[in-house]
Amino acid sequence: MRVGSFVLAAQFPGQGQGEALHRAVRSAEVAEEAGLDTVWLAEHHFVPYGTCPSAVTLAALLLGRTRRIRVGTAVSVLPTVHPVALGEQAALLHVTSGGRFSLGVGRGGPWVDLEVFGAGLKAYESGFPESLDLLVRWLREPSVGASGGRFAFREVPVVPRPSESLTDGTGPEVVVACTSPASVRLAAERGLPMLLGMHIGDEEKAEMVALWRQHARAAGRPAQEVHDAAHVSAGVCQIADRRTDAVEALTKAMPGWLKQGLDAHVTVDGRARQMRDPLAYTELLCGLHPVGTPRLCADRLAATSERTGINRFALLVEGSGDLAATEENVRRLGAEVLPHLG
Repeated sequence: MRVGSFVLAAQFPGQGQGEALHRAVRSAEVAEEAGLDTVWLAEHHFVPYGTCPSAVTLAALLLGRTRRIRVGTAVSVLPTVHPVALGEQAALLHVTSGGRFSLGVGRGGPWVDLEVFGAGLKAYESGFPESLDLLVRWLREPSVGASGGRFAFREVPVVPRPSESLTDGTGPEVVVACTSPASVRLAAERGLPMLLGMHIGDEEKAEMVALWRQHARAAGRPAQEVHDAAHVSAGVCQIADRRTDAVEALTKAMPGWLKQGLDAHVTVDGRARQMRDPLAYTELLCGLHPVGTPRLCADRLAATSERTGINRFALLVEGSGDLAATEENVRRLGAEVLPHLG
């Protein structure tokens, strides 16, 4: 089982953006010290929900500050960037880090980002498959050209080629954030593992894994590839000597952050948005994920793995909003939970 942290660089009420980013960087450094497997970095624009606007840039910083831990994006929002530009950055990080970089990509939302970056709503609504295919080709082939509806250019060489890394891998892994049957099928037909969100529980995640396998087999993906697919389950983790203390730490801090952060999202076309109740959502997350004593957290992760078949986790560890508490949470995850998981 491979357990990592999920870093949003969340700006809690009363905090500055620099404080949020400092906590994000420190939690990643402590994650390596604590023996975690991966640090997954979120990306958001113009909202305090997450203050990191470029997951791949923050990944570069953290890869330079660490020596062992894997660093991944969760996710780089593909509709707002050129796939070749993102592919070049991913290849660069893969080669220079010795293969420690993972590229998670997603469709994002119908946010004003699409207006600011000039991508337009079509890039979000229908352009994701074209962007994903171009990105994967860039990371797997020696030269690439395009003749699609959104991207068209003459064939050019891939520099640097991910396969030039002094590692056994051919390039950085690509993980796709999946939130619907359509996105599950998209990932499965390409043999790409999924990142499944923290808003759903084990039963729904198990159903999505089963659907992925069904579509992957139907698309003719190799049996070993289907068997070995390393999906990632996102969740929340808060450790305390008593479960009530862990729940209290999150229910005191997270609703304020969720309300402030989610309320700040603006749709590009003025469409209505249905918002979750922040406290109810926090309580839901506490029920779904490893929140409580170290033994309870270990048992919860083991149960999720058994029910879903997923053995990689990206756990939000900054839910208290406090730097010292976040560092302690990460250290306890490494020292008191991981030993129970094998």
